[in-house]
Amino acid sequence: MHSRSTLALLVGLLVIALAIAGCRQDEEAAEPADDEDPDDAAVDDEPDDDDEEPDDDEPEEEEEPDEEDEDPDDEDEEEAPEAPGAGVTEEPCPEDVAVNEDNGCIYLGSLNDLTVGAFAQAGPLIQDAMEAFWAEVNEDGGIGGYDVDIETHIRDNEYVPEVQAEVFEEIRGDILGLGVSLGSSPTIAIRDELEGDDMFAVPMAWNSDFPFDPVMLETGPNYCVDSMNAVDYYIENAEDVDTIMSVHYPNDYGQDSDVGVRHAAEAVGAEHIGVQTPDGEENQADAIAEIVSQDPDLVILTTNPTDAGALVGESVAQGYEGFFIGHGPTWNVALLDSPAGEAMENFYWSVGPYPTYESDTPGHQAMQDALGEAGEGEPRNNFHTAGWVSQYPIRDALEAAADEGEISRAAVMDAIHELDSVDYEGMLPEGSGNFAGEPNDRVVRASAMGEPDRESSSGLVNTEIEYEGPTAAEHDFDEPCRDSY
Repeated sequence: MHSRSTLALLVGLLVIALAIAGCRQDEEAAEPADDEDPDDAAVDDEPDDDDEEPDDDEPEEEEEPDEEDEDPDDEDEEEAPEAPGAGVTEEPCPEDVAVNEDNGCIYLGSLNDLTVGAFAQAGPLIQDAMEAFWAEVNEDGGIGGYDVDIETHIRDNEYVPEVQAEVFEEIRGDILGLGVSLGSSPTIAIRDELEGDDMFAVPMAWNSDFPFDPVMLETGPNYCVDSMNAVDYYIENAEDVDTIMSVHYPNDYGQDSDVGVRHAAEAVGAEHIGVQTPDGEENQADAIAEIVSQDPDLVILTTNPTDAGALVGESVAQGYEGFFIGHGPTWNVALLDSPAGEAMENFYWSVGPYPTYESDTPGHQAMQDALGEAGEGEPRNNFHTAGWVSQYPIRDALEAAADEGEISRAAVMDAIHELDSVDYEGMLPEGSGNFAGEPNDRVVRASAMGEPDRESSSGLVNTEIEYEGPTAAEHDFDEPCRDSY
């Protein structure tokens, strides 16, 4: 009996102890943390009818900072150029360009030879013609709600690749694309940057590299084609040849032409002689000596106008009786009034990508209406033609992008790659401007042939505007000509 009473007492004490311990645990659980507001703890203990939805008054939990975003080294990195879409603003163009007050502005860059380079005589004339082209477009309402400005972002590349790279960086983030990039070597110098930015460029050069390049908007036949056509045209219209000499600059321009001469010489069974010459009228003595001593039947010139005058004038003066054909960039009407004028009239023809300024096509007429008829005021010549005709591909690409509802670098590049022809208004052969095709299909194979004429504003008259010789017609452009130099 006693042992049972003792056992009951012990059981009772154990129950009381367990109850006290449980109460203490509940009190500890109810106590707020050191940094927690007691009132908040009380609220948390209250039942919530909307447990699955956050309380609007409750502050959202902050995300942990991204270590990559806060990397201090990033602050020291050079800021990348603006993303595709740069060069297009909803604000109007500057007052001296804007025509339509409600239009935004598309900015095109101009990297041109304007002062001291080998083609400084050409650059300003090219710029004048491009500005006149876009002034006409703007007068007609612009494109897709935008006027086009090719005047604000002009830089002088001096026909030097290193200078080109420097001045390109100055405007790179502010333009949709390059309305002009003068010179083969300067243009090639920035092609990787152009592709990285999804930016097009219009090369004021006619190199056979460009049909292989997705960012280039080349216009007309390349130097390689023009050289082939020059040789074939001479044989068809003058006489057979046994030796053909190519006198050319030691750069992309000259090398592309020289390979075309070599292909043509092989096709007609003639000997090819390549002679490199530096630019500068005072530097032509060695090339002149080669012409006079080797006495080739035909010389193809790939230089600038001043050097062409020295080469033709001095070679003829020293007894050379063969013939010269020069590429478009070798000609300037001023040569007819130079000491080489008579020699140029009697021993020189021209091969180039377009008919002369005075030609009668709808595109030439539009250009003449904008810039003035040949012979009116300031002389007009084929550098004006080059500037004007080069802008048609940009116009067509911008219009195509606008039709799709977006004008940005990426959208315009997409539009370019869908162009299977460009409306050059008769200034180039039908089907020119096939930027959707393979390189061999993009190449224009017809050249404009001409001879000196003092009555012409450009100093030339076309003898044929779409000459396509057998060598160019049959050549397979599976690589740029310059690659086999």
